[in-house]
Amino acid sequence: MAITRIIPMHINKGKTIAQCITDRTDYAINPDKTNNGELISCYACDYRSIDAEFALAKRQYRHFTGKEEKNDVIAYQVRQSFKPGEVTPEEANQIGYDFASRFLKGKHAFIVCTHIDKAHIHNHIIWNSTTLDCKRKFRNFYGSARAVARLSDLICTEHQLSVIQIPQRGGTSYSKWKGFRGKPSHREALRIAIDEALEQKPHDFDAFLALLEEAGYRAKQGKNIAFDHDGFKQKICMHSLGKEYDEDAIRAIIKGQKIHQPKKRRMVWDANRPQTIIDIQAKLAAGKGEGYRRWATVENLKRMAKTKLYMDEHGFSYEAMSDRKAELSAKEKELSAKITEAQNRIAEINVLKTHIVNYSKTRDVYVTYRKSGYSKKYLEEHEADIIIHKAAKKAFDELGVKKLPTVKSLQVEFAEQLTAKKEAYAELKKVRDELRDLAVHTANYEELRDLEEREKRKEKEHGRE
Repeated sequence: MAITRIIPMHINKGKTIAQCITDRTDYAINPDKTNNGELISCYACDYRSIDAEFALAKRQYRHFTGKEEKNDVIAYQVRQSFKPGEVTPEEANQIGYDFASRFLKGKHAFIVCTHIDKAHIHNHIIWNSTTLDCKRKFRNFYGSARAVARLSDLICTEHQLSVIQIPQRGGTSYSKWKGFRGKPSHREALRIAIDEALEQKPHDFDAFLALLEEAGYRAKQGKNIAFDHDGFKQKICMHSLGKEYDEDAIRAIIKGQKIHQPKKRRMVWDANRPQTIIDIQAKLAAGKGEGYRRWATVENLKRMAKTKLYMDEHGFSYEAMSDRKAELSAKEKELSAKITEAQNRIAEINVLKTHIVNYSKTRDVYVTYRKSGYSKKYLEEHEADIIIHKAAKKAFDELGVKKLPTVKSLQVEFAEQLTAKKEAYAELKKVRDELRDLAVHTANYEELRDLEEREKRKEKEHGRE
């Protein structure tokens, strides 16, 4: 279970951007809280010089765009807290890194600091408000907190962690909502993309279409606007999505003339998903009535029958199921280690690429600084560039890099590691799905076995009478 919160980080009066970033990040990277820095992951930056790197990106933003900062937000932070005893520090850090990678889509430098100084393990995820190309800024869009919570819940579910029990979600109780599965149709997926694009408050219809294109939906102009996607077999006309999603309605919503009312999403119940046997006595004690008892008795018979069918189809005995669980648990650990290894190498590559680029950009400044006899005046004028250059050289020494690799070779290795990680994740999901099914069927078999033993004891007692 993870609780999330998104926090904009502002410039304090009387302080430089670098000083403000240092004030905020010093707490996050505290070695006493992060096991001497072992629980810190970075993407496209180095936490030891993060203040100078973020400040440099903002100077380059002004250089490339000619724009001054419209607001005083220099970075954003997400706090992600986990239920005590449910996650290891390493897994929490991996979850935080996965969240930041998927939420920011590789467009912003970020760090993930996992704190273990309190009973509940928690992450501090901080990213630069300026993009890596220094040409855009992060927009804290309407509904971002909900998007953060949803993505965090999704990743926690992938790691088989519990998520927060919300009384109502989308018009149905959360306990029922969790049981709904199934991919949305292409039209539903397009409506969801439109909902998300409108949440970002595009300033006009062309900006709206651009947001959809970023999500993979390409608009085709004709008599009617239609959308194409790599996963579509044929184009989908906008007017076929319903009145709330036709062109006129969307234009009116963007102009503020109409309030958008997203269509209620259809959910599909996965009837094949195994479920544990219901504890009828506990439910009756909680206030359920005779009607529930009759339904639950029949439902339990169905669930027991599914467990027996599962065991027959797979040729499993109880011992064989236990052996298979042990085998899958070992495979799960192996795949998790493989993912961690790939992720660590990806993080190293990102850091190395960043330092190579920074080293190249600041080399001339540092050479001039050295030729000036390490002038204090020159240092004051170019302090950020000199700090970045020194941080790059220090990182090369710590990584044991004697000859700098090319950025192109690092990009090739990055792609290979990313592919390996995605393949391992796909296999890990299958393993965890099977483990979940085995856990349910094992529990049902044990309950069924205990029930049969109780029935046998009753028969013996009746026989004695």
